[in-house]
Amino acid sequence: MYIAEIESTVAGIPCRIGVAHYESVDGSFSAASDLDYYGYEELDWEVCDRRGRPAPWLEKKLTDSAREQIESEIREYFQSL
Repeated sequence: MYIAEIESTVAGIPCRIGVAHYESVDGSFSAASDLDYYGYEELDWEVCDRRGRPAPWLEKKLTDSAREQIESEIREYFQSL
């Protein structure tokens, strides 16, 4: 089950990104660990077809820049809530 589905494209093909988990923690100067000091972000997502079904054939077309773009779209979506 996804907590969000975001419209996107992969290799010019319209799709949805099913977000299973998203967590963003800002850094803190008084933190006990380096993760808490610098902050971190956790993303778990999957490429789906336009009907919301997992599409591994489309996920194979992902490039590094496409992954970065999708993660940016996820970040923007959750920041807008």
